[in-house]
Amino acid sequence: MISMLDRKLLRDLLEIGTQAVAISLVMSAGVAMFIMALGALDSLSNSKEKYYRDYRFADVFASAKRVPSSLRERIEGIPGVSRICVRIVSQVSLDVPGLDEPAQGRFISLPEYERPALNDLFLVRGRMLDPERSGELLISKSFAEAHRIGPGDSLQAVINGRKQQFKIVGVALTPEYVIQIQPGNLVPDHQRFGVFWLSQREMEAAFDMNGAFNDVSLLLDKAANEQAVIASLDYLLEPYGCTGSYGRAQQTSHSYISDEIRQLSTMALVAPSIFLGVAAFLLNVVIARIVGLQREQIAALKAFGYSNWAVGWHYLKLVLLIATLGSLLGTVGGYLLSRTLTQMYAKFYEFPSFSVGLQPRIVAGAVAISFAAAAFGALNAVRRAVALPPAQAMRAEPPLKYRPTLVERLGVGRLLTQVTRMILRQIERKPVKSGTAILGIGMAVAILMLGSFSLDAIRYIMHFQFRIAQRQQLSVALLEKTSPHVVHELTQLPGVNRVETFRSLATKLRNGHRWRRVSVLGLDSGAELVRLLNVRERPVELPPEGLVLSDKLAELLAVKKGDVISMAVLEGERPVLDVVVSAVITEYGGLNAYMNRQALHRLLKEAEVVSGAFLGVEPALAPKLYRQLKETPRVAGVTVKNAVLKSFQNTIAENILMMRTFNILFAVIIAFGVVYNSARISLAEQSRELATLRVMGFSRFEVSAILLGELAILTLLAVPVGWVIGYGLVASFVQAMDTEIYRIPLVIERTTYLFAALVVILAALVSGLVVQRRIRKLDLIAVLKAQE
Repeated sequence: MISMLDRKLLRDLLEIGTQAVAISLVMSAGVAMFIMALGALDSLSNSKEKYYRDYRFADVFASAKRVPSSLRERIEGIPGVSRICVRIVSQVSLDVPGLDEPAQGRFISLPEYERPALNDLFLVRGRMLDPERSGELLISKSFAEAHRIGPGDSLQAVINGRKQQFKIVGVALTPEYVIQIQPGNLVPDHQRFGVFWLSQREMEAAFDMNGAFNDVSLLLDKAANEQAVIASLDYLLEPYGCTGSYGRAQQTSHSYISDEIRQLSTMALVAPSIFLGVAAFLLNVVIARIVGLQREQIAALKAFGYSNWAVGWHYLKLVLLIATLGSLLGTVGGYLLSRTLTQMYAKFYEFPSFSVGLQPRIVAGAVAISFAAAAFGALNAVRRAVALPPAQAMRAEPPLKYRPTLVERLGVGRLLTQVTRMILRQIERKPVKSGTAILGIGMAVAILMLGSFSLDAIRYIMHFQFRIAQRQQLSVALLEKTSPHVVHELTQLPGVNRVETFRSLATKLRNGHRWRRVSVLGLDSGAELVRLLNVRERPVELPPEGLVLSDKLAELLAVKKGDVISMAVLEGERPVLDVVVSAVITEYGGLNAYMNRQALHRLLKEAEVVSGAFLGVEPALAPKLYRQLKETPRVAGVTVKNAVLKSFQNTIAENILMMRTFNILFAVIIAFGVVYNSARISLAEQSRELATLRVMGFSRFEVSAILLGELAILTLLAVPVGWVIGYGLVASFVQAMDTEIYRIPLVIERTTYLFAALVVILAALVSGLVVQRRIRKLDLIAVLKAQE
């Protein structure tokens, strides 16, 4: 049997029905964001860990020029090494039918009669290599799908200057390349870069590596000291041209996934906190208003013997019912969004299987947090209901202190209409209510800015990085360092109108205990195709001496202009040099260091050599140039800037824009929820005054103007407040999303400010129309009696 308090609870819930639904929607947005982020995080983490474990992903990696096979036993003897895998790995040029630009392939040797000891393969389709047959090849899944090729098709590759044709027999995945990114790039380009596996015997013959290897991976014991193992491995491989061993944390594919997991963790914490915080604020205002209107009812309940606990629990149940509806909607929405996000990750990261599901602990956690936020938000109002003595509750609330408003005291009041003066009095005489309404609406503006600024950031990155800083059409990497006379050869290629060479040097930069493995790029003074820029987009002249560091690298090394850092060269005689930091520049991708090429040669005491060149190309002759580069044996790799830009738009930008859609959807919900509740609360508080004005002869339009005018002024005041809060939220988000791989610039265009303001104003208009309908239906006699 339903108790009297429960019947009253249902009446109260029906009375605030649309308000309760609006608050539930805001709360559901927080729950959905929490479940979406944690659900995707759970799927990504579980898929990664299972893949790594089942296919023996290595812990330490190293590459060298040529290491004799006899050194394998000494590497296996390093304390802490559990398993070792030695291979031959080489970068080759590919001639892919239907693709004008040269593609690059990373060829990896496979043992002929056993599975790889580490970084094992998952066969997607086809079969493994037949040790009795030659010319067979396995290709990575992403490259196969990008070109729609598979088992039975053929592929041509330029190996050691000779074009060879291979037959594809299988498509595979490996934990070493969950995401495939060409060395030197920041985003995957599946059309122009792939991973391939060839038999050990054929790799030895093709690259003259009989009895040798050039790549080693290690699996460590659980108790092993990774840094000690790396130091021992570097010591053994240093005579053979090792460019520095590194742990799993620095492995490209793994670092991308790790950054994504960290960002999901941040999203699961920050976004739901904002939405649930706003929901708690709304509940506090609504329940406080209900308690204020039901003072006499509370007194009567206590007079009839209901305890403080019973009265408090009654109002708390109302809050929890609203939270329950929000949790149910949020759980369903969060599950659907989590599936969508997980499916997006399944396209971006390649796992044999991607676990998609919703763990009960995630749902339980989301519901618990929403209930806690709701209870916390209503705590003050419930406490007021509990603490209210019956005798005091029987009396009406004391009236406000009425006095001339600031506008009237300044003498401006007589210039305003009567309705305008009434609106300003209402706002000024209830500063707490007006302030909380402005803050709530301002939060809606801020969240809309947070949801939509990412498009501004993406546009700016493309403008800054790909149009101002990088003005080359093509970059060419050479197989071996060569003399600067290569400029003449490159200039003779069809369509090439400008050539700027560079010297790439593998180094380890260190400042105290902080270090990073970085390729220092030696550029010519006065380079125009690749320019170094400061935060204001102004070119930074390459200093005649010293290093120029990207701002993120300088931050990680904790250095500034004028500091001296250690630069350990990882090739040749491997000197360790002290170099001054001459400048710090702005970049939004990777960790980069630059130096004047002539100064770099002097520092290394070497003759002038170059590792590659940036090319300016006539677009009309580009296809002819690509065909010739495919036939050039000295070319190790070609990067087409437009292809990188397109890949950026199809990967990073696509992912960010999907999240932007989710954020804007939730922000619109919160905008309507906040504005509508503010309007309804104002109507509830002023219903007696409005009814009195109607009885006194004011028209419906004039009465509506009083309430809606107040809402309009509060909304207009809230917009600039929201812009300030929004800027702070965006700045915090940018800081949280800052990784070594890429950074999001703090750029908010005017259109984003305008969009956030217009959405909130539109929400205010819709809310005003709904409330105006209620004003027209106002029962004057009932309202006046209820407040008597």
